[in-house]
Amino acid sequence: MNSDYKLIYHKSAVKFIAKLDKNSQERIVTGLKGLLSIPPEGDIRNLKGHRGLYRLRIGSYRVIFNIDHQEQVVLSKQ
Repeated sequence: MNSDYKLIYHKSAVKFIAKLDKNSQERIVTGLKGLLSIPPEGDIRNLKGHRGLYRLRIGSYRVIFNIDHQEQVVLSKQ
């Protein structure tokens, strides 16, 4: 894991994760930690029709994010 990068969550993403059961929360948190390594780990694909956006598949959930390499930030979207 590259500790130089940090993960910033969108407010609605935090609310959504908080409403899930503990098992699902742990799976999502583990998947999100994989985004901090460069290159990111997990089932990641480009989001079609949206330049610079990616999706991470975690079971039946999808995390939409982008990576800013200059600011060293991974931003999770709604």
